[in-house]
Amino acid sequence: MKKLLENRVAIITGGAKGLGYGISKRLAKDGAKLIITGRDGKATAEIAEQIRDEIGTEAVGMSADVGVKSDVEATIQRAIDEFGGLDILVNNGSALSPNVLLEDKTDEMLKRTLDIGVWGTWWGMRAALPHFKKRGGGSIINFNSIDSQVGAWLHADYNITKSGIMGLTRTAAVEWGRFNVRVNAIAPTGLGQVFAQLVEDSPGFLEMATQNCPLKRAGDPETDIGPVVAFLASDMSKFVTGEMINVDGGQHLPGYVSIPHNLAELESGDAQG
Repeated sequence: MKKLLENRVAIITGGAKGLGYGISKRLAKDGAKLIITGRDGKATAEIAEQIRDEIGTEAVGMSADVGVKSDVEATIQRAIDEFGGLDILVNNGSALSPNVLLEDKTDEMLKRTLDIGVWGTWWGMRAALPHFKKRGGGSIINFNSIDSQVGAWLHADYNITKSGIMGLTRTAAVEWGRFNVRVNAIAPTGLGQVFAQLVEDSPGFLEMATQNCPLKRAGDPETDIGPVVAFLASDMSKFVTGEMINVDGGQHLPGYVSIPHNLAELESGDAQG
């Protein structure tokens, strides 16, 4: 039986850890050939080897910083050199700056967050387009966040970035539809790197974090988030573009309260970043 993404070539930025790791495994199990990137080149190589050994799908890991244009362009070229083309671009790579109030965020924090999020997504999409056109189409999956939807405290630069990515997603969907290039986004809430670490470090955090979630649990990167990415990457969604899907167990419905418990300390400047 033919797999959902058999003979498709996919790039997954930030694909060795957290949500990206789960997405990489899901797409590999669905038959995609993978280029997995991340700033930790050792981690990407290890995950690519694991996928080759355990799943049997072709996978290559490479060190790349999505906040650096030359690294992004090199990633696209690596897919062409290794596999002869490109069908899927998953712009998962992102970064959070220190948790400080909006008035304390620096220009440098905003610049770095924009470089990795908006600029990295912009560079990747534009570099991928000529190769999508050669294949007769392609699929781009970008990442929004519930944080930007609720205006989460202490994430001003991240929220700006995610809002910018949505503007880019919708514009590209409109303009690139003429090339059969579909551009969609997801807003996932799951056991990514930061969330998983908080669960490990803070007893009771998971229960607290999921108590207002309609499905009463945290999303699994491979079995909850990954299948939605696979759907958007496949021909099952061939008439879907410009869409944003919340993959969060319904968390976006009640939202969540993000006001920091140490607000007084943050305002006085006594809190540690």
